[in-house]
Amino acid sequence: MKNILMIATGGTIASKVSTDGLTPQITADELLSFVPELNSICKVTTVQPFLKDSTNVYHKHWQEIASIIEVNFDLYDGFVITHGTDTMAYTAAALSYLIQLSPKPIVLTGSQKSAYLRDTDARNNLIGAFTFATDDKAHGVHIVFDDKVIAGTRAKKTRTRSYNAFSSIDYPEIAVIRDGKVIYYIKDEKPLKAKFYHKLNPNIFVIKMIPGMSPEIFKYLKKHYDGVIIESFGSGGLPMYEDDLFIDRLKEFTTAGKTVVIGTQVEREGSALDTYEVGRRLSEIDGVLEERSMTLEATVAKLMWILAREDNKENIEKRFLTPIGKDIIQ
Repeated sequence: MKNILMIATGGTIASKVSTDGLTPQITADELLSFVPELNSICKVTTVQPFLKDSTNVYHKHWQEIASIIEVNFDLYDGFVITHGTDTMAYTAAALSYLIQLSPKPIVLTGSQKSAYLRDTDARNNLIGAFTFATDDKAHGVHIVFDDKVIAGTRAKKTRTRSYNAFSSIDYPEIAVIRDGKVIYYIKDEKPLKAKFYHKLNPNIFVIKMIPGMSPEIFKYLKKHYDGVIIESFGSGGLPMYEDDLFIDRLKEFTTAGKTVVIGTQVEREGSALDTYEVGRRLSEIDGVLEERSMTLEATVAKLMWILAREDNKENIEKRFLTPIGKDIIQ
């Protein structure tokens, strides 16, 4: 039997009803007790670094999870992280950059309803996660949810209540879990050795454009942030209105050594700045990168990872455009 380390972090899957609503209260060992079937799949050791609603999980916790995996990497055959669904895609993306080329599976899962309830998706998701974590072909960072295996850099929560909460954006699902077996749609060769990273730069801001937004926000952002991701309209671009203030403020921001990534608030098919005039002129500004088909979650995590290591514009661009964990489709 394979040895799997379960890293329990809270979330809906570990919640009980309180006077203030659902709050994480179920410990890792108690969570395992709800799924005795796992005893026939693998040997499980548990660790509980924190017990939080995933709304309260951020870069500090991503680094903590990565550190636990690094310390225990040689002791276990795989890792299952139980996590709240609201920010699970961010955590999966962050781990994809903090732990690269892992020959062992690192699997995130959770549920839309608490494991404490009678009718819940928690048991099925846990069984699916451990089934994938013990599969001989499994490796790298993935989310396993509702019998779907999604690459950590391609996952997004697209439903707030349904059991099929996560979608793989602009990339096929890696595999499905069917009748206790992993059926692969995409097979990759296992890497030989994982590479761990330890630093993230959290000074990243995301702007969701709305019609009529003032470009003066860049004056504030220049003082407080090292990178900005702009979720623009359609295939990408910034408004011209009656003047060119957006372009002027953007140039001031990048001239100060800051990085801008232009994407789109449209969920699928990505940006294409060279399509329209409002986008094409952005590609001529030094320090402006294009998100294309990357998810917002992956873009945020990748920029945090890059800006913790680089301050040269050419190196930042090179790293951003280098595919990692299926984040960029070439």
